[in-house]
Amino acid sequence: MWHGRLFITSFKDITYRMDSAYFEEKKKKAKEIYEAQRIIYNPYFKSDIVLNSDGFHHLQFSARRERPKEEQLLKFTLLPLGLRILKVATTLQEYRKLLCPVGKKSVKDGMIPMKTVQWWGFVAIFVEHDIKVRVVVRRIGDGNYAFWSVMPYSKLKSGERKQKLYTEGIEDD
Repeated sequence: MWHGRLFITSFKDITYRMDSAYFEEKKKKAKEIYEAQRIIYNPYFKSDIVLNSDGFHHLQFSARRERPKEEQLLKFTLLPLGLRILKVATTLQEYRKLLCPVGKKSVKDGMIPMKTVQWWGFVAIFVEHDIKVRVVVRRIGDGNYAFWSVMPYSKLKSGERKQKLYTEGIEDD
């Protein structure tokens, strides 16, 4: 279970505690959380979302390259919040649909098959953690809805916090 407040002002907040043992411990805990529930029912889709190995892999890699350890740790830390969003999300905030190469090159002609890939983004504010989180679901062709990623809603820049949540005085803005 998630306890306490989550304050992330930059990757430096994560880096100061980063060592190999700490990283591996957080990765192991995230994997346990991820694998504990392989399917999550989502009210928006009125269907199940699969938590497969592709989704966990994407937390660690992007564009066939390993993400920086600090970014991986951030995603591992946000994972429980992202899964909470999927369990209750009824409103879509983002959508993208592209024709993408999927799979390996054909032995016959060297071509990579193209399929329609869709991404859905759901966002939630966690006042108790002082953070706004985006979770992404992906679907290839007519396949399953699958967890794809989790991230802070705003980009975090070194030494600067772009995401600010207000709990008082919002009626004046």
